[in-house]
Amino acid sequence: MEFRPLRAFVEVARLGGFSAAAKAVFSTQSTMSKAVKQLEEELGIPLLNRTGHRPVLTAAGEVVYRRGIKLLADREDLIAELDDIRGMKRGVLRLGLASVGSGTVFAQLFALYRQRYPGIEIQLVEQGSAQLETSLRAGAIDLAGALLPSSSDFDAEVVRREAVVAILPERHPLSTRSSLSFADLKDTPFILFDSDFAMHKMVIEACRRSAFEPTIAACSSQADFMVDLVGAGLGAAFLPLMVAQRTEHSAVRSIPLNEPNCEWVMAMIWRRDAHLMPAARAWLDLVRDCRAGASDPDASSGAQG
Repeated sequence: MEFRPLRAFVEVARLGGFSAAAKAVFSTQSTMSKAVKQLEEELGIPLLNRTGHRPVLTAAGEVVYRRGIKLLADREDLIAELDDIRGMKRGVLRLGLASVGSGTVFAQLFALYRQRYPGIEIQLVEQGSAQLETSLRAGAIDLAGALLPSSSDFDAEVVRREAVVAILPERHPLSTRSSLSFADLKDTPFILFDSDFAMHKMVIEACRRSAFEPTIAACSSQADFMVDLVGAGLGAAFLPLMVAQRTEHSAVRSIPLNEPNCEWVMAMIWRRDAHLMPAARAWLDLVRDCRAGASDPDASSGAQG
């Protein structure tokens, strides 16, 4: 089996369509379609049902997708190990970052990395934590900056911990409180990050522990827009403290959450069985060096799984 048609099929299945998959691999829709057709002919069975607006995996397609992800990831590991043996002079760091808070957490790390390793090309993607985990499993990226907890499939290195604050309209009845719980806000509509963001799940699970389902007024991937919606009186939002401090709005108030098991924890994660390329190992070493030198009381903690 050739890997190029398999890669095309996995990307189509992962991204839900030929057009999105073509963009992801810098190809054309027709090329992706031909590659998937080639794989189907080679295997002698349809992998996609193309009758609707979006291709849907057949039963055989589910099997090939699940197995294909591992085959492609193993191939990347093989190439990485061979590159190690050859003594690679230049390298590539394929890094995925969460859309929330990454600028504050990683900007200085990027600058230091470039100073130390000017020959390394950095390929960066920004996604929600759930999408980043999918990309890691598929071998599309080497490391991801995502929120904990993550799947047991991954090892993790904590980068930063932040309290979560509630963002309320200035005239909200609870806006003068010194702290709040989710139960205090059960009658207030919530403005949440999109469902593929770890913070969306965090808030929903915290509300369920308090025995209520929140009313969701809106979801977004943009913290600034969420704060604007709060300022317009649409409801309450929830942000890590460092993001809230960088998002100014005269018509809102930030109030600490007095809520157990509700902490924003950014970590670097990677596949537990992966062979990390030198560029990725160098990034992890830099993360550990910077964390060990920080004033964070958790600075001396090691990798967590």
